Amino acid sequence: MMDKLIFGRYIPGNSLIHRLDPRTKLMSAILFIIVIFFANNIITYLALALFVGLAVALSKISVRFFINGIKPLIWLILFTVILQILFTSGETIFFRFGPIILSQEGLINGGFIFMRFVLIIFMSTLLTLTTMPLSLSDAIEYLLRPLAVIKVPVHEIALMLSIALRFVPTLMDETEKIMNAQRARGIDFGEGNIYEQMKSVVPLLIPLFVSSFNRAEELATAMEARGYKGGEGRTKYRQLSWETKDTLAMVSLGILTALLLLLRT
Repeated sequence: MMDKLIFGRYIPGNSLIHRLDPRTKLMSAILFIIVIFFANNIITYLALALFVGLAVALSKISVRFFINGIKPLIWLILFTVILQILFTSGETIFFRFGPIILSQEGLINGGFIFMRFVLIIFMSTLLTLTTMPLSLSDAIEYLLRPLAVIKVPVHEIALMLSIALRFVPTLMDETEKIMNAQRARGIDFGEGNIYEQMKSVVPLLIPLFVSSFNRAEELATAMEARGYKGGEGRTKYRQLSWETKDTLAMVSLGILTALLLLLRT
């Protein structure tokens, strides 16, 4: 199952990316997703790809894990790219049939959309692969702390997001177990027409919902047994520490942003 869904998992390591402060990685991922929309030509996308490639190399995690992170979303990506290609008008038109237009600009924009999706998934996957869920929760809580002034339950929101992120691979593993059990009973997944495929998914839903509620109940019981009463008065075992390497990482992202603004057409 590790080869099928990577998002939400953590791979222990001692690379430079692993040692960065989780606040640095979270802010970098968010800013990168914003910055990527500044790119509008091949040079800017190559600069973004080089930045992501360098970050992946510094993480010392196999590229295979990042490619596996794309697989679950490949059909959504291709669907979006095809829509961009077939419904984008331009000066150089190769084919036209009613509302369907195949143009040079559509092909270029489709390629850019594909690269944008891939780079965002790579950066998001890098964040989760190199950051422990508890550290990510601490980073979210720290960045949302100003909202506590207006009585927003920052700690509870951060905990909820962290648990949800951690439950993604757990539920996928549970789905795989249920699918294997159903296959043993003679059910074929992915066979037949769309109606038959949708019908074959129904036996998965009830066991998956029951398993989800059971896991949620077990988690609630474990938290209650450990005396969890919310974020009020709680201290942290792991303290966040901002170091020089974190500053350099943010500066490098600032340089990338300035470079994209210069190279935009």
